[in-house]
Amino acid sequence: MLTSDDIKMTTVLVCITCRAASDPPGSVPRGPDLAIATLAAAGTSSDVRVIQVRCLANCNRGLSAALRRDGAWTYVFGHLDPERDGPALIDGARLLSRSTDGLLPWKERPEALKRGLIARVPPQTFEGEPT
Repeated sequence: MLTSDDIKMTTVLVCITCRAASDPPGSVPRGPDLAIATLAAAGTSSDVRVIQVRCLANCNRGLSAALRRDGAWTYVFGHLDPERDGPALIDGARLLSRSTDGLLPWKERPEALKRGLIARVPPQTFEGEPT
């Protein structure tokens, strides 16, 4: 059973300059809409925070966001939808907050975080796989 000491703060980084890949050039970015939906889903949570960032360099797969936690893998997602995926990002962040191995569990992930996974990046402390 997890205690409050086992739960780590996870940050959701939401790109606010993102447009959907299908949006025409020059259209209004919808990243701010995703950020608003994600902030609303977070509420007053003490284990998740939401930060707006300019460009996650995932433009061909926008809208984009990332989940980051100390001592854990960082996950980058794309093809997100502002009307649907703010709560999914918070659910994923809460899973990562409670992860004991620093990985986002596949089976429990919301569908948007399964189909929208772009990359995962090892934590700074990662020393590589044994040879």
